Amino acid sequence: MFRVWYSTESLAHYVVDKTDLVALEQRGELEFRRLHESDAIKPRYFHTVPTHIKNILYLDAPDLIVEQDTRPIFSLEVSQEAGTGHNAFQRFARIAASVENGVPAFYVYPEGVYVQRQNSPGRWDRINPLIFRALEKMMRIYGIPSLLFYFPGEYSPQGQPPTTARGLLYDDDSRYTSTPESSHPEMRALLEIINIVVDNARRGGLSSDLIRKNEIEARRDWMYEQYIAKGGPSRQWSPLSATETVPTELLIRHLRRYAGPSYDFSDFLSRRSETVVYKVNANFRGDPYPGALSALDYLACREGRSYEDRHKNLAMVWGQISVHDGQLRIGGDEGKSVNRFVERVKQVYNDPNRSLLGKSYADLSGHEIPRYFMQVRFGTTFTKPKEIRVYAYFCDALLFHDGALWREG
Repeated sequence: MFRVWYSTESLAHYVVDKTDLVALEQRGELEFRRLHESDAIKPRYFHTVPTHIKNILYLDAPDLIVEQDTRPIFSLEVSQEAGTGHNAFQRFARIAASVENGVPAFYVYPEGVYVQRQNSPGRWDRINPLIFRALEKMMRIYGIPSLLFYFPGEYSPQGQPPTTARGLLYDDDSRYTSTPESSHPEMRALLEIINIVVDNARRGGLSSDLIRKNEIEARRDWMYEQYIAKGGPSRQWSPLSATETVPTELLIRHLRRYAGPSYDFSDFLSRRSETVVYKVNANFRGDPYPGALSALDYLACREGRSYEDRHKNLAMVWGQISVHDGQLRIGGDEGKSVNRFVERVKQVYNDPNRSLLGKSYADLSGHEIPRYFMQVRFGTTFTKPKEIRVYAYFCDALLFHDGALWREG
C-alpha cells in the first residue's frame, strides 16, 4: 500500500494524478493522509502520525511525503518565494531531515521571482546558486538524491518584466490550486523522476540505488551547470558571506566565562582546531536562519553522516562579534539576549497544554493520554518551536552577548 502524506491537498492530487501513482490509486493501492507538521502546531493530532514518518519530521515538515508499506520513498517541498540571499535556504532543514534518514528529497524553487518594491521599479530576485552546492554536498555524503527543479516561470536574465505579477506559471486545472504548470519542462523532469522512484520502490529497490540512475545523474550534472552558470564559484554568497572562521581555542576561552574556571571541557569541541561562526546581527527569531544554519553545516563543516563528523565546529552568534586581545567579544541588546532563546524553551514547559509531562494522570483529559505517552517516549522533540529544534540540532555552540550554550558530545 502506498500513502501520500500531505499538508496541501491540491498538491497531493497534482502529484498523484500526473505520475504513475494514479494507477495505484485507481486500483485501491494508494490512500491519502493529512500530514500534521509538529506537536507545536497540531497538538491535538500530531501524536497520530506514525513513528516512521515522525523520523523525518524532527527538524521541520515537508509539503508532501510518499511511502510504500511504511517506508518513505520520497519527500517534496514546493516554494514560490524569491531565492535571494538566505531565502533559498529557508526550508533546507526539511530537506536535510529527509536525506539524513535515507529518503530522497525534491525541492521546487523559482529561478527568479519578479518583485515590485515601493518607490522603485520591479526587478527579478534571482535564486542563490549556493543552494545547488549545498544539495550536492548532501548527495555526496549520503548517496541519496536531493534534487532541485525550477518552479515554472517567465524569468528573464535580461530583466524583462513578465506578463504575470510575479512571473510564475501555474497549472490551469482548477483542481490543483497554486501548483506549478505541469506541462513545463522542469515539471516534466520532476514527474519523470518521481516515476523512477515509484518504480524502484515497487521493484523492491533501495533508495540508495537511485543515485546511479541515468536520469538522476543527468539532473545532478544540470544542477552543477546551473551553479557555475549563475556565478556560484565567483564570490561568497549568503549565508557563507555571514560567517567567520576563528580558532577553537578562542571559542573555548569564551565559553569558560560561563562554565567557570574549573570546568573540564571534553574534547568534543577542542579536537577541531577551527570553528565556523555564523553571524546573525538581528533580533532572535526563526526564518530564514534555521534553514541557512543547516545549509552551513554541509557547506562549511560536515564531512560525514553526523554532526560529530565535522572538520570544523559550527557556532551561531546573535549579535556583533569581534576578536580583541585574544578574546571573543560579542555585542548585542535585549533583542539578541540568551533570554530570548530560554524564554522560547520555557514557554513549552510552563504551558500545560504544550508539555503534558508535569501532569498527574488524573489531570489528563482522555484525548491527551496518547499525546502524553508520545511525549514520554520522545520528550518535547516535536513540541518545541522549529527554530529551537534546528538551532539545538546543528549548533556546537550558540553564542549571545549575555550567555552561551554548547554541547560536549
